[in-house]
Amino acid sequence: MLNRIIWLVASSLIIISGIYFTFKYKFIQFRFIKMFKCLKSNNKSDTITPFQSLMMVLAGRIGVGSIAGIAISIYYGGIGSIFWMWISSILAASLTFVETTLGMIYQKKDTKYVCKGGPSYYIKYGLNNKILGNIYAIIIIISDILGFISIQTNTITHSVQGIINIRPFIVGIILCVFVLTIIVGGVKRIAHFSSKMVPLMTFLYLIISLLIITFNIEKIPNIFITIFKSAFEFKAINGGILGSMIIGIQRGIFSSEAGIGTGAIAASTSISYTNEDKIEQGYVQMLGVYITTFLICTSTAIIVLTSDISNLNFSNFNGIELIQLTFTKHLRNTGNIFIFIIIFLFAFSTILSSYYNGESSLKYFIDKPNKSLKILKLFTLISILFGAIMRADIIWNLIDVFVGILAIINIYAMIKLQNKVDDIIKT
Repeated sequence: MLNRIIWLVASSLIIISGIYFTFKYKFIQFRFIKMFKCLKSNNKSDTITPFQSLMMVLAGRIGVGSIAGIAISIYYGGIGSIFWMWISSILAASLTFVETTLGMIYQKKDTKYVCKGGPSYYIKYGLNNKILGNIYAIIIIISDILGFISIQTNTITHSVQGIINIRPFIVGIILCVFVLTIIVGGVKRIAHFSSKMVPLMTFLYLIISLLIITFNIEKIPNIFITIFKSAFEFKAINGGILGSMIIGIQRGIFSSEAGIGTGAIAASTSISYTNEDKIEQGYVQMLGVYITTFLICTSTAIIVLTSDISNLNFSNFNGIELIQLTFTKHLRNTGNIFIFIIIFLFAFSTILSSYYNGESSLKYFIDKPNKSLKILKLFTLISILFGAIMRADIIWNLIDVFVGILAIINIYAMIKLQNKVDDIIKT
């Protein structure tokens, strides 16, 4: 019930503010040529480049929410939820521009060539609201370290168990070792690793998805027609059209992170030397919304809908179970193996991104948190272990509540600080 109330408010704010900023900035989310031009600018070797910061953000966006989350959306919200995912993502892309630009305006130096920033910073220094900034930072630490990391681990565990019989705790321990080797190197190592792994895993997933879609090409037109028709059906599935809309927006925002501000945290690592740099980062990060929603999420949805899912019933549903069934149907025995590889890559990259969000939020409170960072790393490893053994529905519900609250706080801050973005655009 709490989840529904929070997301009714969050969904309304996302749609209304998305429409407002879309018109205010003259459909800025459709300036694709500008986005790709900005991706190549300011590529200094000693800094985190716009491309690397985009890959860090995509590492968080292209996680299990883009695969298992889409299965959950269809399973609980119906086929029409995919339409509302598209609509919310298009509108929320304008929010990505605003939150990223604000993150760049109020970013602070972390090290010589790395900055830190995000909603906590522009709430504190832009709105002069330290208490709300503190609340946002605390929720980020809790939601990312305990929630997002746990669900990634949980999904990896479910995927592994679809191939071999192994104790979940063992999977958690192995994953802890892999994660620790990266996060001990700090943000530079995370950025470097993400810039290599994210393009590879995205390309791999899209190639296999395109292959499956091609083999089922005759079903595709009817799938799109069904998505559009189902979006406006008033049948009593989870509250009818309203339930389908809310779930679609939830999953779309969870996947793209547009509007909740977490993308601005990773984007703010890149140093802005001029006002133009700040705006360019906003353009770059909008690309991430389209890559996540219209390539990864939509490919997943189409593949799921090429299979008959009407009579399926799951307990302790994570979402990955449906994906495994679908890919096994299309790829036979190799389907489970492929999904395990993809899930591991997607989830692992999101764990790293979520850890950095937690680290940046910790640095919001403490400038040089050497001892505190060690504790944060320890909690990250504990979260991985707990995620391997916890029930998936508990974790998903926890995350949804936190993401809804983050969205409400962040949209409030963007509305209040929009004049700062206006000033940057005019210069």
